[in-house]
Amino acid sequence: MLVDTPICDFGWKAPDFTLKDPSGRSFTMSDHMGKNGLVIAFICNHCPYVQAIANRLASDAATLKAEGIETVAVMSNDYRYVAEDAPPMMARFAEQHGFPFPYVIDEDQSVGKAYGAVCTPDFFGLNNKGELQYRGRLDSAGMKDPSNRVAELINAMRLVAETGRGPDDQIPSMGCSIKWR
Repeated sequence: MLVDTPICDFGWKAPDFTLKDPSGRSFTMSDHMGKNGLVIAFICNHCPYVQAIANRLASDAATLKAEGIETVAVMSNDYRYVAEDAPPMMARFAEQHGFPFPYVIDEDQSVGKAYGAVCTPDFFGLNNKGELQYRGRLDSAGMKDPSNRVAELINAMRLVAETGRGPDDQIPSMGCSIKWR
């Protein structure tokens, strides 16, 4: 089912979390806060919308990392329902797309629920105080014609790094609904 994300709730304080990657290493959100902010991407392996942007997400995350903005990807789907999203498949997906960031499992789905994540992909751009400043797409126009790509997430996070606040106009992300238990 295709779902759009809600409008950005500017200044919402993102709750901290600790989750494990497929190999069992723990990652704590606050420990990965970049000096200029953090992107939290709710994604999964099986979603065609995520598959379509996975390489661009890896590239954009590397660009942002060089500018002091970190990224962490969270998989909140019930992987018992969708076997393609199981931890071993997550590790393969991250390697296949060259993710330069942790890809962690929200086993009990509490992080997805706390954030109000609704779809994959669902992007949360935080300033360096952990306040929500962006809730939108990775890019626009690039889905149909990559030569017309507008890097929405990169542009928004650069503004957040510079001013502490995201753009007033944001295009909602859209994708597959999160598969809740």
